[in-house]
Amino acid sequence: MSEREILDSFPAGHPRGSWPAEEKAAALREQGESATVVMDLDTDRFLIVSEAGAA
Repeated sequence: MSEREILDSFPAGHPRGSWPAEEKAAALREQGESATVVMDLDTDRFLIVSEAGAA
């Protein structure tokens, strides 16, 4: 299993839902970062994560 780094996080209760996290992840992907959005149920936040070693 690969290690992941948390790049940013957004509250799940945001009026726009996951959109701010998705927009930030898209911007990071345009810069060459391997970024994706996942939901952390324990903290009720959308996390933008990058797999370690991914290009």
